[in-house]
Amino acid sequence: MFRDITLGQYYPGQSIIHRLDPRTKLLWTLVYIVSLFVADNKYAYGASVLALAAVIILSSVPFTHMLKGLKAVLVILIISVLFNLFLTDGRVLVSFWIFKITLEGIRRAVFMAVRLVCLILGASLMTYTTTPNQLTDGIERGLGFLKLIRVPVHEIAMMMSIALRFIPILTEELDKIIKAQTARGADLESGNFIKRAKAMTPILIPLFVSAFRRAGDLAQAMEARCYHGGRGRTRMNPLSMAGRDYAAIIIMFAYLGGIIVLSVLL
Repeated sequence: MFRDITLGQYYPGQSIIHRLDPRTKLLWTLVYIVSLFVADNKYAYGASVLALAAVIILSSVPFTHMLKGLKAVLVILIISVLFNLFLTDGRVLVSFWIFKITLEGIRRAVFMAVRLVCLILGASLMTYTTTPNQLTDGIERGLGFLKLIRVPVHEIAMMMSIALRFIPILTEELDKIIKAQTARGADLESGNFIKRAKAMTPILIPLFVSAFRRAGDLAQAMEARCYHGGRGRTRMNPLSMAGRDYAAIIIMFAYLGGIIVLSVLL
């Protein structure tokens, strides 16, 4: 059974990726994103793709579900590829009107497409194998050192947790409002972009009102329960690093070192 969350879906399972500490998965995701920007040739990008494929296989998450995360960035992906394809100087292969396709443009367009796809899939994999609570707990524990400079880490993590919980609720509320307005005869599809944007007004206003009302109710509930931030608070299930986490961290830095070597030497 899949359950909708904000950044994707949580896919419950017992794979080794699921059992990793959230801090390890967050660090792995950050390092993987860095490696995508460090990669500078086909060998480094090939290693990045193989590493992502290996982690996906280990996670046991269906690849078809991960591809759903690409729908939201499909337009950005196409625009990025076209800009790199037509606006990169170099050896001209095809020229028509004001456009030209160069060998360097094809190379940059392919690398940009691979980078964006791997970035989205890598980030989606973390949300598929980590619950919202685990994610915010990992952020709070991982950034705990910032408390030394008086950064409200707990409050930031709490806000992220609330946002993760509210987005599915607001999505459901939005669907109800759209159906209600459509039943009253509202036309939300026809017309140009400006007309459709104006037609969204009777949808956005009730949505904002509902969001503020829910936020007010939540604030009152937290005050009634004497919530005063993270001072002195304990956890029912405290995070703890296991041997598999340290092994994953070692593999992570070995992977990053390999990407750097491939980018510099080849």
